[in-house]
Amino acid sequence: MPCWYDGPLAAFDTETTGIDVERDRIVSAALVVQETPRSAPRITRWLINPGVDIPDAATAVHGLTAGHLALHGRWPAPVLEEVARALAAQSVAGRPLVVMNAPFDLTLLERELKRHRASSLNAYLGGHPLRVLDPHVLDKHLDRYRKGRRTLTDLCAHYEVELTDAHEAAADALAALRVVRALGHRFAERLEGLHPAELHTRQAVWYAAQARGLQAWFARSGNPEVVDPHWPLRPELPAAA
Repeated sequence: MPCWYDGPLAAFDTETTGIDVERDRIVSAALVVQETPRSAPRITRWLINPGVDIPDAATAVHGLTAGHLALHGRWPAPVLEEVARALAAQSVAGRPLVVMNAPFDLTLLERELKRHRASSLNAYLGGHPLRVLDPHVLDKHLDRYRKGRRTLTDLCAHYEVELTDAHEAAADALAALRVVRALGHRFAERLEGLHPAELHTRQAVWYAAQARGLQAWFARSGNPEVVDPHWPLRPELPAAA
């Protein structure tokens, strides 16, 4: 039996109107499924017309304009239904899901499902939990003393993974999937004995520790930003009184 990093993997990514998971919207999403490192990936893409303005700063990142989305995008509700069902299918199949910086993409998806479907990702999973592999969390834990940034572009350079058309959802998802395979091989002695379900649980612990470290660094530098320690989903903010 191959190790999990040489077996079936899926990867998910989104492009959005901004970086606020509570208020911003998904404008594109992609799911990539690959059975082995040599298999051709199967790619599903979604384009959403969110019905709100697309900030120039967001367009500068992913290239999607309000005009383009009005012509080629679909309304959010049916697309989000398809996305949630597609992720649930990966869970039912037992296929680990690679998500770079999972608390952003999965939390934003969760908020969009509530906004447009009055539902949640967990409702679609139907008792089949996701087994998320987050290359950012894994890399930061396994190679914690390496200097430098750890964006997807940086991880691709470090693990010698080709990234073309960065900030296109399918390209980013496929690159993140390949980073996880490369990371698995590089740290095989530490990872091959861990099942993805166990890795999912451990990443939640590792991420919380990483968040505490970042929060302490912010405090020392006088930065008031608060770091949420939850992974892979951030809890919903309490409603204003």
